[in-house]
Amino acid sequence: MEEYINSYFDEVKEVVAKLDKIAIMNITQDLVKIKNDGGRLFILGVGGSAANASHTVNDFRKICGIETYTPTDNVSELTARVNDEGWETVFVKWLTTSKLNEKDGIMILSVGGGNAEKNISVNLINAIDLAKSRGSRIMGIVGKDGGYTAKNSTSCIIIPVVNNNTITPHSESFQSVVLHCIATHPDLKVNEMKWESTK
Repeated sequence: MEEYINSYFDEVKEVVAKLDKIAIMNITQDLVKIKNDGGRLFILGVGGSAANASHTVNDFRKICGIETYTPTDNVSELTARVNDEGWETVFVKWLTTSKLNEKDGIMILSVGGGNAEKNISVNLINAIDLAKSRGSRIMGIVGKDGGYTAKNSTSCIIIPVVNNNTITPHSESFQSVVLHCIATHPDLKVNEMKWESTK
């Protein structure tokens, strides 16, 4: 038991050391552009990444003043679209209704980032294709450099793989770590956080 715990946190240190800081800066710059243009940000993720998307909507709206949404926050619409139209189009239909445009951006949170050949996360792939056709910025935080998101993004952070047995937990954990770094970056932060403002 102790061996696994020590090994896991050694991996955490290794991921931190290998994170591409330039990629984090590039996403931050894309978000500054979206904010300055009066655009909106739509964050897409499933599973643990959906939970991170919801958390990030809160932070980007409250701390950064960026108009931000995620379709997975509205379970009624999400499940209605899945039931009536199918899982593969659930995000693209939602983005179409939201009138995604060239001022906006989408951010993909995913472990693999989608793979068309293997029919994995096709809902994310379809959303990326729509964003490309609309001229929207495409950002990603993923755990695989060979996925669809990494290959088709304006800017993308790849969470380094340090152990093939812990790709998912590190990917989803570091989505949150990186997003907190971005949300509190001086170029984006406009509102102080509660405990930091308490003297």
